[in-house]
Amino acid sequence: MKKVNAIILILLTALAARATAQSSPAKDLYAGKCAVCHAADGSASTSVGKSLKIPNFHSVDVQNQSDADLKTMITKGKGAMPTFAGKLTDAQIDQMVTYIRGLGKK
Repeated sequence: MKKVNAIILILLTALAARATAQSSPAKDLYAGKCAVCHAADGSASTSVGKSLKIPNFHSVDVQNQSDADLKTMITKGKGAMPTFAGKLTDAQIDQMVTYIRGLGKK
């Protein structure tokens, strides 16, 4: 019985680790606030992204912007993009900048 319990514990630990690797606060936040326009992969291939000509996060133009520039766009909005000031904390906005950088490298 102890052996079965140990195996179950190992499997649960492995499943929890996998779930943590696949989901993160930044990924969840991006999915809830950004992906509808920017697409899950940052390609802006959504109907909204295409109609508003939203830049692809993989593009050189986006990736060459400074972290401060990206943070300003998230905080204050740009064009049709809404402002997230007061809706996201500074820490969450910093997480979004890091997440966007990561999307651009995939």
